[in-house]
Amino acid sequence: MAVSEHVRSVINSCAQTIHAIRILQSRGMDDNQLQLFYRTVVIAKLTYASSPWWGFTNASDRQRLEGFLRRVRRYGLDPADQPTIVQLIEEAGETLFNHITYNPHHILHPLLPKQIDCCYSLRPRSHNFELTHNHDNKNFIDRMLFRNPCSLV
Repeated sequence: MAVSEHVRSVINSCAQTIHAIRILQSRGMDDNQLQLFYRTVVIAKLTYASSPWWGFTNASDRQRLEGFLRRVRRYGLDPADQPTIVQLIEEAGETLFNHITYNPHHILHPLLPKQIDCCYSLRPRSHNFELTHNHDNKNFIDRMLFRNPCSLV
């Protein structure tokens, strides 16, 4: 329930920002500047710290976020070829996971499982961490470890 409330409050905050942008749009502000403002404020609010809480969202929360972006696209602030909220959040998660993986001084690095050195010539994996049997899809680290184990980074 707490994540649904968070999603609702983020969407409400973004809706207020969209209202301000539409007022600027009606006053003749350039479309390029409006889209830049939209990306730097609204998209940043939607994706801020999204990697940890994304696993706790349900289908209704995700539909609410996608619906918000569809409404913004109708206003002409977000071009139709822009990525979906799922793609934006997955990209942010992969970026964060790569920072955690390759920076041993990162605060979350100790949460990673131990690395394995395998001398077999098997299919390439996206990481060399040991996979555990107690996979939790709500846990960010587990989601990233199990996201696509047979692809290269």
